[in-house]
Amino acid sequence: MTHPLEPRLAAYIAGRMPEASDLTVSDLERISGGASRETYRFVLAWTEAGEARRRKLILRRDPPASLIDTERRIEFEAYRAFAGSDVPVPAMLWLEEDPAALGHPFFVAEEIAGFQASPQMLFSGAYDAVLPAVAERKWTILGRIAAADPDALGLTRWMDAPAPDACWRRELDHWEVLIDRDQAEPLPVTRAAIRWLRANPPPPAQKLSVVHGDYRTGNYLYDPSGEIHGVLDWEMCHLGDPLEDLGWSLQPVWSFGRTGLAGGLVPNDRAVAIWERASGLSADPEALRWWILFNCVKGQGIWVGSAAAFNRGGNRAPIMVYPAWWLINAQDRAILQVMEKL
Repeated sequence: MTHPLEPRLAAYIAGRMPEASDLTVSDLERISGGASRETYRFVLAWTEAGEARRRKLILRRDPPASLIDTERRIEFEAYRAFAGSDVPVPAMLWLEEDPAALGHPFFVAEEIAGFQASPQMLFSGAYDAVLPAVAERKWTILGRIAAADPDALGLTRWMDAPAPDACWRRELDHWEVLIDRDQAEPLPVTRAAIRWLRANPPPPAQKLSVVHGDYRTGNYLYDPSGEIHGVLDWEMCHLGDPLEDLGWSLQPVWSFGRTGLAGGLVPNDRAVAIWERASGLSADPEALRWWILFNCVKGQGIWVGSAAAFNRGGNRAPIMVYPAWWLINAQDRAILQVMEKL
């Protein structure tokens, strides 16, 4: 059965590929997950210069209401900035900010096919022998993101560049405002963490870096050898303190129940050492602790925001309420763990 988006998407792409004829879109299917973007895979077929061609592609479209409000231009430009670098990303093809074509803004990218992203698969036991290799690649890539020059990448055109001593306050202000807006019930543990963060600010950022914003197990594509072939989900990308990304990767909820292992992979100190070597930067333990705790607050902001979008009726997809049900209590426990109160 033809998906109703297929002819509309084909018409749009035909307008972007005037050299193509007999252009069709087929096998359009929604990929599970995607609380901040609707993600579909599809096959594009066309004829060009007398030759039949096919390509597997990805459509990322804004949903009616999102777990997080982000700009698709930011995500698109972040991917493009790292194309061809030692940070593996899919190639971007087209960005459309006008909602007329498909009902919501979207972009189209190549599909990196044949690899896994699932944390459940990674920790099923089948990959145990290569988990150290996954960790080596994971934090090496994150280190390379931190080392990159945002200006040379052209990202200062699209993203605000805070002063080094303003990075922490901007991020904490942003997420506290969202928690104020979206919480459905009091969050005393989170509020205690916010008070501590404001009373004990970190030092200024050692450099202004690209911050992926959601760099965790589940947002990269891996293979059975432990190699990583694509870093995904850049919708929260911004410029800021490189320790912010490292702190998110060490957030306790991303251990997936594998207590004491960063990202469920290796001890924290090992992950930090890999990152320091790859980035050429240092991770002061107290500053890093601040950013890990901040990321616990940020996580809580995402989970309560997801529940709010569901409760307001803007997006009734089950993926919107699941994070709140699963993670709000777990995030409180992570906060207490980082604050050494558990």
